[in-house]
Amino acid sequence: MTVAVLKGGRSLERGVSLRSGARVEDALERLGHETLPLEADSELVERLSAARPDVAFVAMHGLGGEDGTAQELLEILGIPFTGPGVAACGRCVDKVLAKHELRSAGIPTPDWFAFNETAFRELGAADALSALEEQLGFPLVVKPSRGGSALGVKFAASWFEVPEALVSAFSYDDRVLLERFVEGRELAVSVLGGEPLPVVEAIPAGGDRYDFEARYEIGRTAFVCPAELGETEAAAVTEAALGAYETLGCSGFSRVDLILGESGPQVLEVNAIPGLTDTSLLPQAAEAAGMTFEQLVERILDLALNPAAA
Repeated sequence: MTVAVLKGGRSLERGVSLRSGARVEDALERLGHETLPLEADSELVERLSAARPDVAFVAMHGLGGEDGTAQELLEILGIPFTGPGVAACGRCVDKVLAKHELRSAGIPTPDWFAFNETAFRELGAADALSALEEQLGFPLVVKPSRGGSALGVKFAASWFEVPEALVSAFSYDDRVLLERFVEGRELAVSVLGGEPLPVVEAIPAGGDRYDFEARYEIGRTAFVCPAELGETEAAAVTEAALGAYETLGCSGFSRVDLILGESGPQVLEVNAIPGLTDTSLLPQAAEAAGMTFEQLVERILDLALNPAAA
């Protein structure tokens, strides 16, 4: 087959996307497919229209690729593509919308409040921040509503650290999420064709936070897969992850990030197009399930061309 690999783009996760795309291209070539690397730029539609690939492998992360934009263009062009559809991507990329959907469906997720810039500029939202300690407690996690790779995420241990954390989050998006901090183990469940892969636990070195650098710098984080969980814990984590995947309408493949605390698993977010780099969690989970990276890529392509095969 001719497989177009969409990568890059102008989001802040461009570098991760290029790494994911390059790894996918290598795997496709080893599988014997004709690979068409495409930078996500102003010539993307023209090049797709001219090449008419059999399928597009979307390796874009962040806004422009993970929010349904590229998927909508591919639908218009009639080109099958990997990963979730337009609506699911839109729900996953917006953490506030996703959390409302999860809460409505009874999926456990940490308590939160959300503000946009208009609320601060025109409606006096700053005066409401003093109620955060009573409502959510400290520490808090402050993050942009849209985006991934932990970009713009800050931890506020007290009221005095909230303004700086808000400034950081607002530099990435015009809407921010203030979320109750849940102490626990950082887990991820990748879902492939509706089936969960082994749970991965991320353990940052030296007690660091699992931030952007810890995610993508080799040696900054230790990964355990399958995570060492009791039978009851594993069942609860998997149930929450599958519930989140289905609630947000995902298909093909996605990754659900959770915290396992004293009260059980809490879903943090669902990644519609998880990373496929050397340090990414989906490939590690697939390997623990007995799949090579090439087999993972082939399975993702099969799901794009034959959704009923899930």
